[in-house]
Amino acid sequence: MIQIKTAEEIELMRESALIVSKTLGMIASEIKPGAHPLKLDKMAEEFIRDQGAEPGFLGMYDFPNSLNWSPNAQVVHGIPNDRVLEDGDIISVDCGALKNGFYGDHAYTFEVGEVAEETKKLLRVTKESLYLGIAEFKAGNRVGDVGFTIQNYCEKEGYGIVRELVGHGLGRKLHESPEMPNYGRRGRGKKFVDGMVVAIEPMVNMGTRRIKQLRDGWTILTADGKPSAHFEHDVALVNGKPELLSTFQYIYDALGIDSDEEKPFRAPEV
Repeated sequence: MIQIKTAEEIELMRESALIVSKTLGMIASEIKPGAHPLKLDKMAEEFIRDQGAEPGFLGMYDFPNSLNWSPNAQVVHGIPNDRVLEDGDIISVDCGALKNGFYGDHAYTFEVGEVAEETKKLLRVTKESLYLGIAEFKAGNRVGDVGFTIQNYCEKEGYGIVRELVGHGLGRKLHESPEMPNYGRRGRGKKFVDGMVVAIEPMVNMGTRRIKQLRDGWTILTADGKPSAHFEHDVALVNGKPELLSTFQYIYDALGIDSDEEKPFRAPEV
């Protein structure tokens, strides 16, 4: 059952989402060749706790860390380890926080040093597809409208859309209804109504859409070993329109990036 949020609950969720946003912003300045995953994971845990929140992923389903750390051909759910980042890597960092009984959950794929142009394009297209999908999260539309838009945009570039892993509703549980696939048909699926909050998260592979899982029971890899990108935002439906609860602005500030891509989806100034 879809859990509709009140305006007050949405504001509590915004607080949780922004804790994740600030955590990713703090991590952003450390994403460079030689960075140690376990060190950054510990930094993230301490930062989240300093905000009066709990790491959303740590211990959930027995996951051992605060960050999902997924480099290169790892799609999602990678476990931080002793392999330091190398020049040319990409790294998807997915993070969650729990505060006031509500979760925040979003992700960003970072470039490490000098990254190949074809990989840069994968990241750009995947992030663009995220915002195109968010624009379809509006009153009267359905789950399939978001998935179709993401799928169509990425597949036109020859990329593979992961089917087995999807976005989701978000609230007092990390994973609520409805599921939000990154593929689909227009006009199909649950209808969007005010008060819904979802995590939209394209997972896009440079090659095949097929995936495999490591024996650790967590890490998901592309079946062909080519890179995968992952970007995720928390979005509420307010007055019939999508409104971002999370933001990449802390990342952009840390990296010196000028971007207004979130402007159409930000809460109106008071």
